[in-house]
Amino acid sequence: MAMTSADLIPAPRSSECRADSPGYFSLDERTSLDAGPGTGGVARWLRAAVGAATGLPLPDGAGPHAVRLRISADVERELGPEGYRLSTDGSVADVAVLIEGGSAAGVFWGAQTLRQLLGPEAFRRAPVMAGRDWDLPLVTVEDAPRFPWRGLMLDVSRHFTPKDGVLRYLDLLAAHKLNVFHFHLTDDQGWRIEIKRFPRLTEVGAWRSRTKYGHRASELWDEEPHGGYYTQDDIREIVAYAAERHISVVPEIDIPGHSQAAIAAYPELGNTDVIDTTRLSVWDTWGVNPNVLAPTDNTLRFYEGVLEEVLELFPAATSPFVHIGGDECPKDQWKASPAAQARIKELGLADEDALQSWFIRHFDRWLADRGRRLIGWDEILEGGLAPGAAVSSWRGYAGGIEAARAGHDVVMCPEQQVYLDHRQAAGSDEPMPIGYVRTLEDVYRFEPVPPQLTEAEAAHVLGTQANVWTEVMRDQARVDYQVFPRLAAFAEVAWSALPEPEERDFAAFERRMEAHYGRLDALGVAFRPPGGPLPWQKRPGVIGRPIDGSPPNV
Repeated sequence: MAMTSADLIPAPRSSECRADSPGYFSLDERTSLDAGPGTGGVARWLRAAVGAATGLPLPDGAGPHAVRLRISADVERELGPEGYRLSTDGSVADVAVLIEGGSAAGVFWGAQTLRQLLGPEAFRRAPVMAGRDWDLPLVTVEDAPRFPWRGLMLDVSRHFTPKDGVLRYLDLLAAHKLNVFHFHLTDDQGWRIEIKRFPRLTEVGAWRSRTKYGHRASELWDEEPHGGYYTQDDIREIVAYAAERHISVVPEIDIPGHSQAAIAAYPELGNTDVIDTTRLSVWDTWGVNPNVLAPTDNTLRFYEGVLEEVLELFPAATSPFVHIGGDECPKDQWKASPAAQARIKELGLADEDALQSWFIRHFDRWLADRGRRLIGWDEILEGGLAPGAAVSSWRGYAGGIEAARAGHDVVMCPEQQVYLDHRQAAGSDEPMPIGYVRTLEDVYRFEPVPPQLTEAEAAHVLGTQANVWTEVMRDQARVDYQVFPRLAAFAEVAWSALPEPEERDFAAFERRMEAHYGRLDALGVAFRPPGGPLPWQKRPGVIGRPIDGSPPNV
């Protein structure tokens, strides 16, 4: 039996069943794909994903049994470029299913809805039952996203996600109508992207000898070396795969903090007059690292070289933003460094905070000159920003409010609401519990736009993203457990026009999740069950934080 439109996640803007016939019709061997101009990529995806699950060939062709894909100026005008209208109710006489989108992206999101309507088995990679009916309800769905930026940040530095795992997560984003993949590629614990002019970044910086097991207060260590990186062809493949799914990839290269892996590879990047940087290795524990980049011309030229290769790998057409981090940069080494103090004086800066701003503004201008937009964590507001720069507001709402009021675009991702590495329940069964308790309902009641903003200021909120930091996530199953099912709630917040948080019908969302758990199961997602972790999902005896109710600080 097919799903009904009432089972869709995220919830559509409107859904109407055919009043004179509550029945169904089936896709079968006669079903073809009638792809109009600009929708060939959607047809390829339908054939690869839905065709594989159903066993149906879905050949090219028009006619009364076709799934017709069209880009429609009317839909774009009424619902926007990512909006779509899906009709399976027979209202178009010469076609079985009509998906019209305001752009190819809109058609693609309509195809994702079609897949949901076919039932959980449509999310498998091969048919599980020969000769079954692939029923669709007779319905018309009109839908469009609330925000243009609906993202997930995945940290692959703390624990490396192999390329196939990244491609899998792109499919999971697409299944939830999320369209931005923030790719956290560098940090103290590992450098994950090949830069040909600086080979030691991956020869040295991609590997650490051991890893803290649990929170940094834990006495446990994993003594097995850990690492990995993406070749430039891997990156090109990831970006192309994302683009086929109408997902923009935003690379993050951290500057000037979170840089010990780079300094371990190229010691001259560090503050050599206050620390012997030749003795540094890729960091093996968690927290805020004191080893930051030296404010030298050599450092600027080095990272310009890095970014030149990054820009080639992430084309502006699909990745207009470049994230440069800018967060958690301790100033102790700069305060102790005669060279850094001389640079502050030479530049006429007030202090070390202004020196950090100098770093950010340099790369802001550098990227703008090349047609790109800088985005960074909300610390980059300190010292002022160029007009085109955008802000990821992670330390609560305050940074986003300040940025929007100053005319900067904002992505809302406050730690207190949408850091999915934070624990999902207060019980001791949660594996390596970190941070605040944020349940599925808490995420569902998250509101990205602060009420303090005027309408004009709120227009600067590009959207929202959930962040996944992987300090305590050693493998795909652990990432899945932390991300799901909460990402489904987040996706609805990012896509759907929901009422105010206190008025949201979480009970109805939970009922829809009963169907969605079947989809996640078919996709092989190791999600946290509603009743709590399964025995093999627990990590007894591994210390988390907070232990005593103190604020989290991984």
